[in-house]
Parts: sequence; structure tokens; C-alpha cells
Amino acid sequence: MKPFREISASQLSSLSLPDEMKAWGYLLIRNVLPVEDVTRMVEEITRIVSASGWLVPDRSPEERISDVRAACGDPDPAFKRVYEQIFNLQAFHAFAHHPALRQVMHLLVGRDLLVHPKPIGRLIFPNCDRLVIHAHQDHRSLDGDAETFTAWMPLHDCPVEVGPLQIMEGSHVYGLQGVDPTTGIIAKETARGGEWAGGPIYAGDVLIFHSLTVHAATPNTSTQLRISMDCRFQDARRSVNPANFVFPGSSNEKSWETIYAGWPSDELKYFWKRMPLLFEPSRETLAKLADTEADPRLRARYARIVDQLEAQGLR
Repeated sequence: MKPFREISASQLSSLSLPDEMKAWGYLLIRNVLPVEDVTRMVEEITRIVSASGWLVPDRSPEERISDVRAACGDPDPAFKRVYEQIFNLQAFHAFAHHPALRQVMHLLVGRDLLVHPKPIGRLIFPNCDRLVIHAHQDHRSLDGDAETFTAWMPLHDCPVEVGPLQIMEGSHVYGLQGVDPTTGIIAKETARGGEWAGGPIYAGDVLIFHSLTVHAATPNTSTQLRISMDCRFQDARRSVNPANFVFPGSSNEKSWETIYAGWPSDELKYFWKRMPLLFEPSRETLAKLADTEADPRLRARYARIVDQLEAQGLR
């Protein structure tokens, strides 16, 4: 595997990030975020996972040495209980709006930046084959406009043995690629693109890639829990899937109101409602699908999206 192409944050003013993204499908930018801000975020998450019994009790939580007996991942109920506590943190959502990260994304996307409202925390136990993230494209889950970008950020130094992402260079130009219908995985042997690139990614670095770029996680062969974040961004003038603003796959108990209940500040609550967003599919189309879709599970999903959009006053 070849090493990543790197950009230093100090080079940003002399480069065209859109041109770099168009050519390679990703950007690895070193030293974007202040390490002290990254450290504060990982400390909040570590307190939660430590209190949940995910780390060995005789070592400092800062070392993130995982208890192998606690290994879990989505959709395990034990994982969901812990993840919900992390997702409800105001600091977790605020991290996606960090000024240094927004500055970089403005250089890539332009003036009208939309930060998707549901950042994703990745909590990856070591040496657990079933939890390894295999090759895929984010556009299959994001849907909406293909010109959407993921910023992947480890919240601690992430040498190769801890499992940073790897990227298939140039794979974004081939559109959606074929997947195994039962797993949704793209076989590395048949994926279209250039060489795979990888290497260590450190606290403060940001790996940004196109929604059609094929990527995968390097297996975590260490003893540590890997903690990282995915945040999604796009031009706010382009269409966006309304499912990214609601919780269509969960029970009606999960809502923005329950998430916001413990937040001390209102600044980021429903921030997207102040933006003139173009939903695709539209609320009217979703309402029709909720009545006409043949699959009852999809009818229920569409109905949940419509109900939650209406609760937010979005059309």
C-alpha cells in the first residue's frame, strides 16, 4: 500500500482543494485541529466508555486499553446504549462545527456550507473481525447529492496498528460500484480506481473524501479502543436527502428534542432550519411513497421521515 498524499494546514492558502479532490478523491490535511480541542473531545467520550466497562479497570482510561469481553458494535444493544450517551453530548455535535474544520470545508465546498446534523462516532474494538469496516462508498448510505464529503478524524494518534482508514485513490470517478448484495461490501479485488493509500493519522489531522470514494478501515490489531468521528459536509445550495435530518430507522422515542434536553446552549439546536435547503426527495414525494410503496417496511420509514419533518416545521 502506498502512503497517503499529504497536505499541511500551512499549505492551504496556496492550493486549490477542489482540484486536489477532483484528482484524487481525498485530502489528508495534517495539523488542522488544535490537539487540545481533540483531546477534550476524546476525554468526554472515554469517560462514558470507561464507566460502561469497555476498558480494563487496572489501567488509566487515557490509555483506552479495551476489555475484550466487552467487544460490541452496531447493532448490538450494548453498543447502542453507550453510543446514545455519546451522540447526545452537545460537545460531540459542536465538534463538527469547529472553526478550523469549517474553514477547510469552506475552501473545498465554497461559501454556502452545510454541516450535516448527525456526526458519527466510531468506537472500534481491537482484534474483532466482525467489527472491521470493509470497503464501501458513503454515498450508498447518505444518498442525496453525490457532491458530499466526509471528514474522518481520529480523536487520538492513530498509527496503522490502531486501524486508521485507507483510501482507493481516484475511485470516486467511477460512480457507484458493485457490492455484495448481502453485506454491501465492495470486494477489494474488483473495486475500480487507482492504488490503495494509507498510513498513520494523528490527532489534529483530517482525512476528507468524496462520497463516491472507496475506502475501508485498516484492522485494529492493537490493544486499544479506536475512537474517531465522521462528519459530513456539502454545498447548501445542492439537494440533500431529508433522512439526514431525522431518525427514520429508530423508534419514535428518539428525537432532536430528547437529544437536546441536556444541552446548556441553544446555539446549534436545529441550526439547519435557518437555511433554505432543497430536499430530494421532497416531503410531498415521501408522503406519496408512504401510501404507495409496496414494501411495508419502506412505507413505515417514509411515514416516519414525513412525521419528523413536519414536527420540525420543514417542508
